[in-house]
Amino acid sequence: MAYETIIVEKREHVARITFNRPQRLNAINSTLGLEMKDALEDIGQDDEIRVLIITGNPRIREKEGRQEITHCFSAGWDLSETSQVEPIVEMVAAYEKPVIAMINGYALGGGCELSLACDFIFASENSEIGLPEINRGLLPGWGGTQRLPRRVGVSKAKWMILTGEAVSGPEAKRMGLADEVVPRESLDHTVTEFAEKLAGKPPVGLKKIKEAINKGIDTDLDTGLEIEQQALGHLLQTEDFREGIAAFIEKREPHWKGR
Repeated sequence: MAYETIIVEKREHVARITFNRPQRLNAINSTLGLEMKDALEDIGQDDEIRVLIITGNPRIREKEGRQEITHCFSAGWDLSETSQVEPIVEMVAAYEKPVIAMINGYALGGGCELSLACDFIFASENSEIGLPEINRGLLPGWGGTQRLPRRVGVSKAKWMILTGEAVSGPEAKRMGLADEVVPRESLDHTVTEFAEKLAGKPPVGLKKIKEAINKGIDTDLDTGLEIEQQALGHLLQTEDFREGIAAFIEKREPHWKGR
């Protein structure tokens, strides 16, 4: 399906959604929200896809006879539009398949919050990641006040949210906000390689491990262990488990069926 504000690509077991509103620094408006919702549903139902990458296209302008490139993941909510935006952040947070945010440049406001809903954040060294809503008299209301403290700790989260100041890619790595930070020219290769590595794992296993961690993290230990055992019991009944054992015994690579 052709979209107006995003680009969707599928390659073997990895899908990629690229925000494509570079003239607005990939700010999220109602159209992008609806198209993103449709794409997420389509990818979620595609049994061939095991991992999703989310990224954004750069803005390219002609200035004084040369190209001026502004790299951006997303500048967040498009403040020029007052209509309701589809709650895609929560869709990403609840997504069954692993999701990787690939940040090259700006990830601000809702863009930062969307990355926090992903399972992994990879960023380029030139990235700027932040929650500047305080400067507009607002707070990060797409999960920022809840997910950021869980990721970097309460004190660092308060500093970022209350000052509205962005952090660089290297600083994001030091504080635990980004999982991996690499030079801009290496980012795409690094993320693709990691996505393909994940995609080589059994699909049901990926789903159940993610589910157990997400459901158990905010419960007490006993409840979390019960969730873990339920997930393990499910996996023990799958064809992929039997294939994994057979491949180990026969000293060959497993062929996952996703069931």
